[in-house]
This record gives sequence, structure tokens and C-alpha cells, in this order.
Amino acid sequence: MIDLNKSSKITLFFLVLFSTTTMYSQTTSIAVIDSTSQKESKLKFACGFGLNFVGATNISLSPNLIYKASDKISLGAGLQGSYAAIKDLQKTTTVGFNVISFYTPSKSITTLLEFVQLNANTKIETPIEAKNSFWDTALFVGAGLNITNKFTIGAKYNVLYNEDESVYTSPIIPFVNITF
Repeated sequence: MIDLNKSSKITLFFLVLFSTTTMYSQTTSIAVIDSTSQKESKLKFACGFGLNFVGATNISLSPNLIYKASDKISLGAGLQGSYAAIKDLQKTTTVGFNVISFYTPSKSITTLLEFVQLNANTKIETPIEAKNSFWDTALFVGAGLNITNKFTIGAKYNVLYNEDESVYTSPIIPFVNITF
């Protein structure tokens, strides 16, 4: 049995967390502050990102603008893009947009509804080269636990998921939201 010290356990935890969840959706929000009144603006910039180099290269970026309509409801829209490659086998790029809404019924729970439309281009690099281009539509319903007022962790489910025609590898995708 391997005995890990506390710092090794923390490093291992974050390595596992980022090597598994970064293939999915992560959102980092930056609040825009009104400098004249020092009150938080209702408009926030959010940027989802992902990096994964375990078994393949996977890089994604999804900037969003989020409007806080009330204490419980936020609405937003953004762009999404990703690049995934398995050396000498396959390369896939996706570009698209999303529309998202958040509902926070209590201090501890946040729910979401997200519509995503992506154009995927895949190039297979085996001895016989093949290219495929298609549109993928996703509708996510999800919920997360608000660990603090700036940190939420949860999962979302793609109700339109089709294993044979989706850019996503699973209908269930974990997410991490961090607001600054």
C-alpha cells in the first residue's frame, strides 16, 4: 500500500479532478463591478474551459455573458469551441453557441437549463482518410450544490443525447462553477 502525505493527497485529488472533469464543462465567472457605487453589476462574464492530455489532447473554451435577472434567476448566452485529437487517429473541432438559465431556489442549490448547438468536424487519419461534418444539438437539465456563494459543483443531463450522433461521450456531464 502506498502511503501519501497530505500535500501528495491534495495534489493527487486535483490531478484526478482536472484530468476527468476538464473534458466536460467548467465555468469560471468574473463579476463586473460598477466602480462608481462599488455594487456588483447584474452582468457577469463567464468562461468555461477544459484541458485534458490523458489518452488524447482535449482543449475547450466557452465564454459567456450572464445577466442576473433577480436573486434567484440568471440568464446568459455564449460561444463554445473545442479541439480534440488522438495522435495519428482522429482530430475533431467543434464550434457553436449556447443559451443558459440558472435558477437558485435556496442558498445551497442551483439548477440549470442549457441549450447547445455545435458544428462538429471530424477527420479520421487511418490508412483510409475520412472526414465528417455534422450539427449536434444538446438540451441539458442539471443541478448543483452551492459549496459557498462562489463555488458550485454538480451534474447536467443531456435529454437529447444520442450515442451514435453526439459529440459528447456521455449524457451526464459534471460541472464546476467558480464566481469571482
